[in-house]
Amino acid sequence: MPTLDEELFPSTPGKFKIEQRSYGINRQFYRFFASTSTMFLWALFLIALTVSYLSFQSFVHSGTRHISASWGGRQWEKQVRTSAEIHRSGGMSVLVTGASGFVGTHVSLALKRRGDGVVGLDNFNNYYDPSLKKARKALVNRHGVFVVEGDVNDARLLDKLFDIVAFTHVMHLAAQAGVRYAMENPHSYVHSNIAGLVTLLEACKSADPQPAIVWASSSSVYGLNEKVPFSELDRTDQPASLYAATKKAGEEITHTYNHIYGLSITGLRFFTVYGPWGRPDMAYFMFTRNILQGKPITVYRGKNKEDLARDFTYIDDIVKGCLGSLDTSGKSTGSGGKKRGQAPYRIFNLGNTSPVTVPALVSILEEHLKTKAKKKIVDMPGNGDVPFTHANISSAQVEFGYKPRTDLQSGLKKFVRWYLSYYGYDQGRTAN
Repeated sequence: MPTLDEELFPSTPGKFKIEQRSYGINRQFYRFFASTSTMFLWALFLIALTVSYLSFQSFVHSGTRHISASWGGRQWEKQVRTSAEIHRSGGMSVLVTGASGFVGTHVSLALKRRGDGVVGLDNFNNYYDPSLKKARKALVNRHGVFVVEGDVNDARLLDKLFDIVAFTHVMHLAAQAGVRYAMENPHSYVHSNIAGLVTLLEACKSADPQPAIVWASSSSVYGLNEKVPFSELDRTDQPASLYAATKKAGEEITHTYNHIYGLSITGLRFFTVYGPWGRPDMAYFMFTRNILQGKPITVYRGKNKEDLARDFTYIDDIVKGCLGSLDTSGKSTGSGGKKRGQAPYRIFNLGNTSPVTVPALVSILEEHLKTKAKKKIVDMPGNGDVPFTHANISSAQVEFGYKPRTDLQSGLKKFVRWYLSYYGYDQGRTAN
């Protein structure tokens, strides 16, 4: 009889088909990023963001005092070392940032279950209910993963972690998520998605040995692109939101660190990830809550009254893509901050390749919840959202055998089962 954890979390992904890397793809990326006009435009963009960030330092200093959270000491260092221990032949030791986030929790568990060493890092901010993040932390801790409470912008903390553990890999998932929230708090995106990324890259380039880095970009970088399905070689210079712009800036920044310092870097463009322990700010999560509480849900539609569509990707499939990327990342070539040779630089789409309209999503939720939704249909506001997403995953299929297996009907069934259990509906209680 499976345990509750086994039902709610992905089992350890199986071995991946690892084929010879296509360095031709890498060369295409280099030519793409080498475009003078593209680099010039993005240089101007980065300068603007940097000025904005520096002008905001006083707010950041007063608003993020948790960066200096208590850490250190013999007991703390022992917990870090123990969590980082590798328990399989050929295993890796991975620093997972955003380890108490949605994807970070699942990836940490999958790595630990197959015998890799895992140390988590999370600042437990209040973008959404921190109690959910604390519950995730408690779960991974029961499986032997120690999550350090701290911020990725804390250079001293990162240096200490790299001093304690010779991490072979970094899975960078910490970020300020959400498209619409950028209109309320734009500086938080620069602080987390750009400054935080640079702080981490600085720590990695100076580490000895340098770790290979896999990090979460986003399908949002495709912005106003109308060519479908979205390919990694499509234009990504028309972001539709500040969130997308910071992720695109992250791709430019990581390319620079790969080129100058020899860091092995893989960027993953996630497509609308959903599943158990998901983010409460996501549409499927909010729809579920409101349907159960008898509240209306807002369903947006695009121009010409067209339904919005998303390439919904189940968390188990995303985890397999993350582990496949780690397993095939190759090695960084630098030492002491100096490049010794060319290192891999890769970008992959991780999606499901089967876009589903939002009304169809609502219908599936109604079926699983056995409750009709009170729908309010409105035109999509100009808040940075895009009308559709659709992933071309052929590159990930070739590189590490990525093959999504969960359709939306099956995935939402698992999510609803988790939601009813976590929020007490299966025990006759009402969720908050």
